[in-house]
Amino acid sequence: MLLTRNRGAVLAVLLIGQFMANIDTAVANIAGPSIGTDLGASPGAVGMVVSGYVVAFAVLLITGARLGASLGYRRTFLLGLAVFTAASLACGLAPGIGALVVARFVQGAGAALMVPQVLSGIQLHFEGRDRLKALGYFSIALSGGAVAGQLLGGVLIAADLFGTGWRPIFLVNVPIGIALAVAGRRLLPADPPGHRDRLDLGGVLALSATVLLVVLPLLLGSERGWPAWSWVCLLLSVPSLALFEYGERRTAARGGRPLVARQVIRNPAVRAGLLAHGCTSGTYFALLFVLALYLQDGLHKGPAYSGFAMVVWVAAFGLAGPVIPRLRRGAHWMPVVGCLVLGAGYLSVLAYLLLGGRSGPLLFALLGVGGLGLGISANTLIGAITSSLPAQYAADLSGVVATNAQLSGALGVALAGSTYAALSDDPRGALAVVLAGFLVLTLIGAAAAQRLVR
Repeated sequence: MLLTRNRGAVLAVLLIGQFMANIDTAVANIAGPSIGTDLGASPGAVGMVVSGYVVAFAVLLITGARLGASLGYRRTFLLGLAVFTAASLACGLAPGIGALVVARFVQGAGAALMVPQVLSGIQLHFEGRDRLKALGYFSIALSGGAVAGQLLGGVLIAADLFGTGWRPIFLVNVPIGIALAVAGRRLLPADPPGHRDRLDLGGVLALSATVLLVVLPLLLGSERGWPAWSWVCLLLSVPSLALFEYGERRTAARGGRPLVARQVIRNPAVRAGLLAHGCTSGTYFALLFVLALYLQDGLHKGPAYSGFAMVVWVAAFGLAGPVIPRLRRGAHWMPVVGCLVLGAGYLSVLAYLLLGGRSGPLLFALLGVGGLGLGISANTLIGAITSSLPAQYAADLSGVVATNAQLSGALGVALAGSTYAALSDDPRGALAVVLAGFLVLTLIGAAAAQRLVR
């Protein structure tokens, strides 16, 4: 572990970067109708504004993590922040839909360079209970950023500052990004000198192709009724993954450095933790999407109401951060406990709907139970995964954890969104079916977490 005097300031810089990236994952969802009207764009083109960022982000996360190990996490974080900020400016000034789509892809690439360095920095500068505390704040940045994106998008668009409509949702990143870059240069410790592994370009291409073949149909296929090309992409992802695995084995056999260290892939604790984290985080991303559909399309509530509905969830999520490090007994069982509490939250909301409830404060309070469970499980699962191997694998673990969350989220949104759409004539019944699926996933996550803590 690197010794750092002002670790609080270091953590603040890293988490603000994470928060910015997560806000921009969600903020364009709210702005979609305004963008389409202002730029005269088709629904498909507006969809690319939303999904282009997520695609580039998910595809390049592991590459960004490996670049952090090759160039240094500080240098890569600041490079990603610069790309993200410049692309945000290009988004805000885009003259047409084509320029906006391209800028969103570049913005997602910048986020993919920046975000893996956050978890790498936490692993390098924190250990023990201090790491658990840092991961608590990290989880708040993950969860809070998505909800803040919905709230911020609705407020800025409604304000229509100087007649600019949707553009401030991107332009607001520019002054924040510049200030954060200045703070990062002053506060982030210099990358230690030493040998840097060469980037496995073949692995980058093979893995990027694999993730793209999975993410693209999951993001776009469901909303288009699962056309033939979406199934072709998913089928092609299997040989693409096999090609990546073959190339990784050959690189390791030659004594080279694979894109993802073999020790990470083979570690049973990492695999169990990733399964549990994927099951739980996938339900969270899907809940954000489906709950917005239920409240806005099903109950005809406004975007602001939909955003505020998740505030209790995020507040409960944040309680886990300061509580978990104080536990003295049974702390190693908290990943299992978190999954079960999350499942209890989904079960309570399901029961509320089946008993005739629709919306209101009680629904939001019951969602808070799930938020607490997710906060407990996310903090402890990431802590267990990142503690299962030495610090030399920090970049590998950062990339794998982040990519796992993005793929799980995309899969969750696709499956839950398709299920809800098929049953949308009865919004309450559709949400109940989706929640039942979430409950099953949390139980699978609890079983995987149990293997992790044995």
